[in-house]
Amino acid sequence: MKRQRIWIQFPFPLSLRSVFAYLSITRNYFSLTWNPNRYSQVYRIIMDRLKAPARLMIVSDLDHTMVDHHDKENLSLLRFNSLWEANYRHDSLLVFSTGRSPTLYKELRKEKPMLTPDITIMSVGTEITYGNDMVPDDGWVEVLNQKWDKNIVKDESSKFSELKLQAETEQRAHKVSFYVEKDKAQTVTTALSEALKQRGLDVKIIYSGGIDLDILPQGAGKGQALAYLLQKFKTEGHPPVNTLVCGDSGNDAELFSIPEVYGVMVKNAQEELLQWHAENAKDNKNIIHATERCAAGIIQAIGHFSLGPNLPPRDFTDILDCVVENVNPGHNIVEFFLFYEKWRRAEIENSEIYLAGVKANCCPFATYVHPTGNEQTLHNCINALRGCYGDKQGKNYRVWVDQVLPTQIDSKTWLVKFDMWVLSGEEQYAARSTVIFSSKGEKPSDQLTWIRGHQTWIKGYEPKQVAPFFG
Repeated sequence: MKRQRIWIQFPFPLSLRSVFAYLSITRNYFSLTWNPNRYSQVYRIIMDRLKAPARLMIVSDLDHTMVDHHDKENLSLLRFNSLWEANYRHDSLLVFSTGRSPTLYKELRKEKPMLTPDITIMSVGTEITYGNDMVPDDGWVEVLNQKWDKNIVKDESSKFSELKLQAETEQRAHKVSFYVEKDKAQTVTTALSEALKQRGLDVKIIYSGGIDLDILPQGAGKGQALAYLLQKFKTEGHPPVNTLVCGDSGNDAELFSIPEVYGVMVKNAQEELLQWHAENAKDNKNIIHATERCAAGIIQAIGHFSLGPNLPPRDFTDILDCVVENVNPGHNIVEFFLFYEKWRRAEIENSEIYLAGVKANCCPFATYVHPTGNEQTLHNCINALRGCYGDKQGKNYRVWVDQVLPTQIDSKTWLVKFDMWVLSGEEQYAARSTVIFSSKGEKPSDQLTWIRGHQTWIKGYEPKQVAPFFG
């Protein structure tokens, strides 16, 4: 393969050590090449960036838990996004645990403003993957192969006319899925379980949502997948300080069975989960039934259990009033793009005070490189905002950031990488972004100044109409 030479120009003096640190960070994130141990590589990068046990690990179901399909503007989800990226992404872990197959999971990501998790558990706990590329956990596959034969499962289940096979995308290596009417589910489950036992298999049958029936290896399931991860972290000496599990339906019940975790059943939890709780965990004070729906219920649980900050920056009407604990460069990124959205939606006052405040956080000679390659000063970009105030008022327009990862590259310099996403009408576009901050002191709380910003379009998410600033 032909190698391409890349020149990197730094906008201000850096020590030689800082340059090497920058190159190391860039290589880790963007130059990961395939090899037989790729799973180990990706897992290692995710864990190494924490530098200590995760302050909080959130393990959340998606449909009707993290994602509210009745919230057309996705405000609950966007509130969680701002809270996570401003306060937790840099030192915590986000895990999505869904019954969806990889195909349906990817479809949901295109439909909703979801963050990128560090770990994804899919197909009712039968698949564990890591990172953006969703690299599978080989060890988990070996666990699930024990006393499992998909062909035998399909053969025995075909004898039950009550079972209607789900789409081919939902049939996975360690999961066979059907639809069955609620009044027939118990009878079918009992008989099928016995038939498979007689064939020498050790399986688990999960009924959820009043219609979905999944057949899995006995060692599979959302709960077992989480237990596997926790044991892996414990063995390596960095178990999460706190873990919060979140769900709404029967296939989430196992998550709440894991010892020493906090749990939240969102307000809209289904009867099957509430009944399980009443029969198995009603005296467990570490599990609550939230009074808020979906992601808002997760935010509520963070505050209820005192797991960390629980005031999303998006909730502040005046972003100048937004104050966070554990200040980090990621918060500056979240705050700026919330300002950008609110300015264009005319949700804040058209005041020079706001623009002056943004300018005050930028070096007078700070530069910004637009995804088109056009370069100008950040001050000029901010001045240009005067002409777009309120141009998205009353329209479906949202901006959020994902994977905000700050790294200190010398005593007073921070490199922040993130993805900026924009929903404008029916169009969704995104830019891979880098910002360099300079700090007056050696802590990020010692006032950060923007030095340089750079964005490139993410392939497949280029906009039809290009704004002259900030993607």
